[in-house]
Amino acid sequence: MQLSQARWPQAVLLFLVVTLVVPLVTAGTTLGSLLFLPLPTPTLPAPQEATESRVTHIYDAKGAEIGILRKFDTNIPVAPGDIPEVLEQAVVAKEDQRFYSHGGVDIKAAFRALWTNITGGKTTQGGSTITQQYIKGAYTGGERTFARKLREAVLASRLDKKLTKDEILYRYLENIYLGGGAYGVGAAAESYFKKRVNDLTLSESALLAGLISSPSTDEPRANPARAEANRQDVLRKMRDQGRISDQELADATAQGVALVGADGNGPSGPATLVRPLELQSATEPYFVDYVRRWLIARYGDDLVYRGGLRVETSLDPDTQAEAEESVSESLSGTEAPLEMALVTVEPSTGLVKAMVGGRDFTKSSVNLALGNCPLAAAATRVPRDTPICIAGGGSGRQPGSAFKPITLAKAFEEGIGPSRVYSGPSSLSFPGGYTANNVESGGYGAITLRQATHQSVNTVFAQLVDDIGVKETAEMAHRLGLTMVNPDGNNANGDPYGVALTLGAADTSPLDMAAAFSVFANRGVQQAASPVARVLDSDGRVIEDNATRKGRRVIEENVADNVSDVLKGVVSGGTGRAAGIGRPGATAGKTGTSENFGNAWFVGYTPALSTAVWLGYADAPRQMQNIKGVSKVYGGTIPAQAWGDFMEKAMDGVPTPDFPPPGPLVAPAVASLGPGGRRTPVPPPATGPFVAVETPRPVPTTRPTTTVPQSPQTTGPTVPTVPPVTPPTIPGAGSGGGPPP
Repeated sequence: MQLSQARWPQAVLLFLVVTLVVPLVTAGTTLGSLLFLPLPTPTLPAPQEATESRVTHIYDAKGAEIGILRKFDTNIPVAPGDIPEVLEQAVVAKEDQRFYSHGGVDIKAAFRALWTNITGGKTTQGGSTITQQYIKGAYTGGERTFARKLREAVLASRLDKKLTKDEILYRYLENIYLGGGAYGVGAAAESYFKKRVNDLTLSESALLAGLISSPSTDEPRANPARAEANRQDVLRKMRDQGRISDQELADATAQGVALVGADGNGPSGPATLVRPLELQSATEPYFVDYVRRWLIARYGDDLVYRGGLRVETSLDPDTQAEAEESVSESLSGTEAPLEMALVTVEPSTGLVKAMVGGRDFTKSSVNLALGNCPLAAAATRVPRDTPICIAGGGSGRQPGSAFKPITLAKAFEEGIGPSRVYSGPSSLSFPGGYTANNVESGGYGAITLRQATHQSVNTVFAQLVDDIGVKETAEMAHRLGLTMVNPDGNNANGDPYGVALTLGAADTSPLDMAAAFSVFANRGVQQAASPVARVLDSDGRVIEDNATRKGRRVIEENVADNVSDVLKGVVSGGTGRAAGIGRPGATAGKTGTSENFGNAWFVGYTPALSTAVWLGYADAPRQMQNIKGVSKVYGGTIPAQAWGDFMEKAMDGVPTPDFPPPGPLVAPAVASLGPGGRRTPVPPPATGPFVAVETPRPVPTTRPTTTVPQSPQTTGPTVPTVPPVTPPTIPGAGSGGGPPP
């Protein structure tokens, strides 16, 4: 039986009333009755007993303790009168602006959340007041369910009738978690600012208030940009709600968040100075800092700071000492803010064996071995086989031509082999205003992808990424473990990367680069980077054992083997010759130099270790010239030398077979990628890993394919122009490299 067209509107209306309105009215009536009608037993239950706070101990791979993590301990008692009004106003403005007028539950916010939850089919929106948040911590806890929220609201209403607003707010502020192991505003004031809570300024109060909703991911030492944005948001809310004046807003806004070292030095002028985190008993502070952030991303703050874990890390003390020695020797004769970072990963396990994040952690709480997480805040309880974006307080840095192997892997996945020939003009323009340039206008004739990789020819790789697709290449980068690269092909601002992606326009970190290249070393199987071998709870039960990880295949074996085969030539006869360690069949890598010599990299691997070295200025990218006798610092100079020095020592006595001969590349059965990433039918591919040299593709001075937004250029040392040859012979070095020392 079918309804007539005239009866459809009535049927739809009836359906909406039955499925949405009736439950909403019923739930609202129930909630209102519980909150406002006299009920028996109007007393509150006893608060939950506080979980015993236990110390988490961290050990290296040989069993020596290298650090502890615990709830921040402050001996400064916090009485109600100690909390300044400006902090109370900041918290109320941010978390619950009607706190002083509602009865423990904000009915408007509650019904708005209720409607969203019912129409959305699940509990997705809160609306909790400060009173409810306190109730959750002191009485309910548990998962985010409707039943728990309902009980929370009832208890909040009862508490509001029993205690004054000032007492509720005091209890809330005394216990709220604010990141870095700081529970309560007294501990947070001491931890972040090294001062008593009653001495907090308006700007400092706004910073703390901005941490409440997401203390782990937004805390200023890990993510100063997010902390600053939240601070300004709180200040605007305070002004809009009439809690501060326009002048107070202007004065406080000018005091931006700034990280300072143990010496207390900060930027000149007004600033909100955040002190370094005190990593108790940390003999390896950069690595312990990494472990701390990684554990929080996996288990959350409470378990890490109060759960009494035993954390058995992958840190090899001998390898760590060799890494520190190589970095120290590379930086000798120079001064801060010139810095170097080094990370080495075991490809077969993903375990991080050593990490150096700068000269001295005590003088800067920034860990330059880690990056930033601009795409999304790091979530807790990340699956152990998934790469984790770990923010270290820095911004991440452009990898320059060290990104090119990622593009190469995507090309190989599409069946484009290393013998594909491109023209390598000195300069090549793309619609949209971007021009790719080779090193100081060095021009090439017909050149294969293999040789273009060895000599780091920018114009060839700009064409290649245009052929296989920028978005597709970004997805490959993210798949391999570059967590800061958005797989949808857009940067953090939502703008397309453009062909400059292949020249290193997207920021990354030494940790992510070492992890991504370890996939090539492990023949396409990814073991997500981890500083932890095992985690045991306070009762000695194993809750994580990374020795049992099987890894996951993210690229085909023959794709990884072909990448390794090409990258061997970078070290044996290309831009990375300074990284040679006497094992030409088992050493592969790539140099990288960003625009204007702002960052210099060497990322390379053997079957046993994958290592990334970065060199640059910590405060901001700027030209690295005339450093230690090097007129222009490319990835093939100081970073490659540091990499070779470290790897030669780290690999001493380690038997390493050569990389296996690569298998044939197979194009997709139906289609390949044509210019601009568009798929077009192609004939079956030739057999063998390296097909005959293909006919050079004619490339005009301007490449009229896809529209590409302007992106930074990547340049490098002078390379002589050579005529087209088959196969070409090319002297000199390409972008991201440098002449052999």
